[in-house]
Amino acid sequence: MNNWRKIVVTEHQTLVETMKTIDQTSLQFAVVVDDNYRLLGTVTDGDIRRGILRGEGLDVPITAIMNDYPISANNGWKSSEYKRLMNAKKLKQLPIINKANQVIDILFIDKLEAPLNENQVILMLGGLGTRLRPLTNDVPKPMLKVGNKPIVETIVDGFKQYGYTNFIFSVNYKKEVIQSYFQAGEEFGVTIEYVEEEKRMGTAGALSLLENRPTVPFFVMNGDLLTQVNFNQLMQFHNEQQAIATMCVREYEFQIPYGVIETAGTDLLTIKEKPVHRSFVNAGIYVLSPEVFDYIPTDTFYDMPTLFEKLIEHGKKTSVFPIHEYWLDIGRVDDFERANEKVKEMSYET
Repeated sequence: MNNWRKIVVTEHQTLVETMKTIDQTSLQFAVVVDDNYRLLGTVTDGDIRRGILRGEGLDVPITAIMNDYPISANNGWKSSEYKRLMNAKKLKQLPIINKANQVIDILFIDKLEAPLNENQVILMLGGLGTRLRPLTNDVPKPMLKVGNKPIVETIVDGFKQYGYTNFIFSVNYKKEVIQSYFQAGEEFGVTIEYVEEEKRMGTAGALSLLENRPTVPFFVMNGDLLTQVNFNQLMQFHNEQQAIATMCVREYEFQIPYGVIETAGTDLLTIKEKPVHRSFVNAGIYVLSPEVFDYIPTDTFYDMPTLFEKLIEHGKKTSVFPIHEYWLDIGRVDDFERANEKVKEMSYET
């Protein structure tokens, strides 16, 4: 990376400022230095999301989130030596320092060797879209146009910009509209296979219809979402967590329109006027490892939350990936209208 200083932040910067640096560069990584450019730590997108899950505020110093013991390498090594170290430590980024511990370069493994995004993307496109009628009387919901293209085409473009081009479409309602438009995907620069649901199978149940199971972690996403999630960051997070399944989540807040009281018996302890409650909710985007197929029944309706519950019950590691980027579930007509207002601002809309 020639302009590696773009991903350097100082110890005085906050979590939210570092988030902006990482999001703007799309490099999933930042290096923290002192005023003399001496290496203090590193921050990945995963570090930030774990900090948010711990309840860290956006205004905390980045030193509260960073990795205090970063792996670095001295200047002057051969490229093959840097590559060997990064592969051995499973690093995607490596700060290069001089004898004074000052950062003088940052290496990225994808610049040393070409990345392979063989991970498949499975899109669930079989819903009836009943809440969007009459818009969906003749067109399946994923094919409704937001901006100048169908919702699902925008989703495909979102994955494609990160190098994911191997798609499986799970279809049912008005499937011929989707298949006629996309066919095998050549015109869109991707490959597309189809799985046809003869009955409602649920997001997880439809996976049992796959003729060839993925051999590496894969994405599953509902076909009525618009988002600017960095899918490389999501896949990296899943692999870092060594999870069998990762669920994207959104923070949802609602305000109780009354004063809420806390009591002890008949004694009044506190009154909180119209408190705001915050929780994480399922965002409809997942990364799953191939082992999940051992827990999915065949020829049975099975939704994704049920699969996660079963994995947890069997002691399997599951994780959550908090989304702070733009995200919209197009479930109702007012959502569809908001999407049309917003989509032109999205980075991959043309």
